[in-house]
Amino acid sequence: MRHNKAILNLAFLILVWGINWPLSKFALQYTPPILFAGLRALIGGLLLILVALPKYKELRFRKNWPIYLLSALLSIVLYYGVQTIGLQYTPAGLFSAIVFLQPVLLGLFSWLWLGESMTRQKMLGLLVGFAGVATMSLGGLSGNISAVGIILAIITALTWALGTVYVKKIGHQVNSLWLTAMQIMIGGVILLAGGSGVEKWSAIVWNASFIADTVFIGIFVIALGWFVYFKLIHEGEASKVGSYTFLIPLVSIFTSVIFLNEHVTLNLIIGLVLILASIILVNVRFRKSKETSVI
Repeated sequence: MRHNKAILNLAFLILVWGINWPLSKFALQYTPPILFAGLRALIGGLLLILVALPKYKELRFRKNWPIYLLSALLSIVLYYGVQTIGLQYTPAGLFSAIVFLQPVLLGLFSWLWLGESMTRQKMLGLLVGFAGVATMSLGGLSGNISAVGIILAIITALTWALGTVYVKKIGHQVNSLWLTAMQIMIGGVILLAGGSGVEKWSAIVWNASFIADTVFIGIFVIALGWFVYFKLIHEGEASKVGSYTFLIPLVSIFTSVIFLNEHVTLNLIIGLVLILASIILVNVRFRKSKETSVI
């Protein structure tokens, strides 16, 4: 039962985080980027706070606020903020390929700071997965490529990996629902404050499509997505959960093919094969893997 529940949670996470990219791309026609990031985070944070209210005694804000704040800065403010800014300097395909260096970094950090096992087979699997994402993203190499954009993409991957490891490490100290709710809420407030300083609220086009898109992302991608992600991280090895996130850009590309009239390419097929090989290498223990431990 627990195994089946984990599979369903993974499938849900991969689906909603995959369709998030084309949904966000659609919404950015009607809104400045940082204000949009703050709005969707605020919606998700408010929803989770309402759900968590019956357990208000476990919030312990005075004691836990440093944990909530640091988690918000890593997983929400820097991850979404730097990502939004970086996409203005670098083609989306290349940017997403660099961001999905995150599972490789997550595997390394989990080995160094969480004591998770690291074998040559697992590391090979993570690198193969990154190669798969990079292969799928080669079509996005057209356009201007700047050093600033590449640096911001690396920072995005680093903050995502560090935020995940931090939540895994301190997860036993706080209620997981309140941790997710507060980091999203605090992150949303910070992003909205920053966006209000550099962008104009009057630039937002409040039509039905934009509102529906933003509410959907706030509820399913932000609130439920992050809660499920951290739940999976708490219950299993962070590096193994991270390996499945390689499927997220695959879902994103297929969704774009269906709804945004993009095309299936040979790169996409090769990338899919590499990602499937990656997941097998990371999650299936072959006998020789015990003898080739990096530790």
